[in-house]
Amino acid sequence: MPVIETLPLGDYQTNCYLLRQEASSRCVLIDPGYEPAYLLSRLEEAGLTLDAILLTHGHFDHVGGVRDLAAETDCRVYIHPDDLSMPPRLTAGPIYYTDTYGEGDTVTEAGLSFRVLHTPGHTPGSVCLRLGNDLFCGDTLFAGSCGRTDLPGGNMGAMRASLKRLAAIPENLSVHPGHGPGSTLDEEKKYNPYL
Repeated sequence: MPVIETLPLGDYQTNCYLLRQEASSRCVLIDPGYEPAYLLSRLEEAGLTLDAILLTHGHFDHVGGVRDLAAETDCRVYIHPDDLSMPPRLTAGPIYYTDTYGEGDTVTEAGLSFRVLHTPGHTPGSVCLRLGNDLFCGDTLFAGSCGRTDLPGGNMGAMRASLKRLAAIPENLSVHPGHGPGSTLDEEKKYNPYL
């Protein structure tokens, strides 16, 4: 059973997720968009070693802390390659990464295995990351809403297809969005007008 800590960071209160196995000192971060010094101190206080950063997409509020964290920890950084060509004003400069992943890939870091679902719409390379019964959605799916598609690289048709795909998942997964409160897939199927 993974331990999941939600850390809302920065001006946009982007949800950064800290994940580890219960008895492990190794961990993964998802979308550390802000406050790398704070995150490094959290890791040090908890006696954790950062093995990898997994990115749901390339917008600055999700990737802003990556370069400093990677420089200090020498961790691996994963992103979908379709987000590497986004305009620098949306990414706060070139995105730092060591690895790319895509649809159907399984990434195992810190003893945790994530399945990658390519869910374009918010950005061309947006992904959701499934860890057992937990789904980390970035800005694809929010509680009661979905990510915007009006920025460069956004596509409402692709977003509709991605949301339809998530709605077709039969299990009631815990939904961990990029902003705002968590939810469940059953709740979103029932009440989210976009799903």
